[in-house]
Amino acid sequence: MKVIYEDNHLLVVEKPVNVPMQKDSSQDEDLLSMAKAYIKEKYHKPGDVYLGLVHRLDRPVGGVCVFARTSKAASRLSDQIRTHIFQKEYLAVVENDEIPENGHLEDHLLKDSRTNMVRVDPKGKPAILDYVLLKRKGGLALLKIQLKTGRSHQIRVQFSSRNHPLWGDQRYNPNAVPGQQIALWSYAIELKHPTTNKILRFVCETDRFPFNL
Repeated sequence: MKVIYEDNHLLVVEKPVNVPMQKDSSQDEDLLSMAKAYIKEKYHKPGDVYLGLVHRLDRPVGGVCVFARTSKAASRLSDQIRTHIFQKEYLAVVENDEIPENGHLEDHLLKDSRTNMVRVDPKGKPAILDYVLLKRKGGLALLKIQLKTGRSHQIRVQFSSRNHPLWGDQRYNPNAVPGQQIALWSYAIELKHPTTNKILRFVCETDRFPFNL
């Protein structure tokens, strides 16, 4: 776990791929526990360490991730997410490079809790994102995406429903080769500091394949 920024109110880290955000049935090491252990050891904290989970990344997705170190910070960051002050940008590589150079996607997404699968459905919740094309090569397209809503599997479903599934997506790309790592990366987060109100932007680059088109 790489630390990008920390102070008394925030801990910003790079989430490794294939690490769950918090403990689940797999019993694999999770990011929240790793971050708490880091705070406990560095600052010699006795007892339990508070760390607020204010947003989530899917298990196979890596990149920048923000935790709140106080309950007040957690509450204020949650308010920022609800009012769209907290901004999230992703990098994604999609198949079928015949895609417009920029786009605004709006859908309604419905999640099946039994299968943990999401689909476009008029009964679902609004899902909105904007994207710009960064590069095309070999039938693939590298996109930078700004989420306007934070629905489960939103990026994956909105692009797969338009015949541009994410490279390596084992759930929504029928052409994905078993064992491939999904090409979705949490690239940047912009927020207002919970106490100083200063605008902060945290960026996490990646050069692994296939982002290095």
